[in-house]
Amino acid sequence: MGERKGDKMKRQLILEDGHVFIGEGFGADKVMSGEVVFNTGMTGYQEILSDLSYCGQIVTMTYPLIGNYGINRDDFESITPAINGLIVKEYEHEPSHWREEESLGTLLEAKGIPGLAGIDTRKLTRLIREHGTLRGRICSLDVNVEEVVQQLKDTALLTNQVAQVSTKDAYHAPGRGNRVVLVDFGMKHGILQELIARQCDVVVVPYNTTAEEILRLGADGVMLSNGPGNPTDVPEAITMIQELLGRVPIFGICLGHQLIALACGATTSKLRFGHRGSNHPVREISTGKIAITAQNHGYTVDHESLKETRLELTHVAVNDGTVEGVKHLDAPAFSVQYHPEASPGPHDANDLFDAFVTMMETEKKQSVLA
Repeated sequence: MGERKGDKMKRQLILEDGHVFIGEGFGADKVMSGEVVFNTGMTGYQEILSDLSYCGQIVTMTYPLIGNYGINRDDFESITPAINGLIVKEYEHEPSHWREEESLGTLLEAKGIPGLAGIDTRKLTRLIREHGTLRGRICSLDVNVEEVVQQLKDTALLTNQVAQVSTKDAYHAPGRGNRVVLVDFGMKHGILQELIARQCDVVVVPYNTTAEEILRLGADGVMLSNGPGNPTDVPEAITMIQELLGRVPIFGICLGHQLIALACGATTSKLRFGHRGSNHPVREISTGKIAITAQNHGYTVDHESLKETRLELTHVAVNDGTVEGVKHLDAPAFSVQYHPEASPGPHDANDLFDAFVTMMETEKKQSVLA
């Protein structure tokens, strides 16, 4: 167990490269390991910790003060968070906000998630930017650091995160509009909310649902959600997309975007430290318009690989030129790497949901005329 100093428990983060950060524990008094990543958002920690795309990861917040507005019932992106730890510079034990119902630490304790405060998060972020994401462990001070470092080096990254966080059974969110089958790879609730706001009749299905099962549900369109991990770890989804292309409109977000690219013959690769934050500029190639976007991903579609496919590049990241959006030249399908539903983040790209609805309406009219 951790060493207590007054009412605060001293704990440490040990990285696989041997770096050690000692700080104050909050949340659950629990040993947890995971890939250490950072998020640059100034607000939105509740949405971030409940975003299932962080499954198995320890999230470092670069903004120095976290927890000051507490936790409320409305801003969760999932019911059960899947992160393995939260690291902050300064944690506010006594939040104050009119929507606040409990503190961040209370929630983390209830969900079995350890927190670590009081460390140099700037140094940690620079390490990740320089060396790439690192495996780490939040633990007590009474461990053998060398042994932990070796254990971290010997631990392979997870490959089954999508199976862990996807819904196990299909469920229905009734509406009077287009029937959208939403494939849950680790879906943020914000995506479902945007579809419901447009009167869509949504059926949420597990990640390994087949194309035949999706078509049997009478889909007017298929939404491929965000999710954690390496897209090549979900081969059944790639097969499903290949069988659906050209038969029903498809819209992919984040992991869903990467899966569409793989299904069309492109390749993906791991970024050094990923894109995680609420302030990433993206340029739409056709118009030159810049959108400030919310992002959370560690993998990217390889730009050069698109040349061998029927996919057209539609959006690029301003900061590093990586692929941020594609559309199919022959089938009604498009995707973006960023999060148009935001949650948290700006809503600059929210109109992509309207474009998806328009695509479904157009395809239905064409099928009637045919």
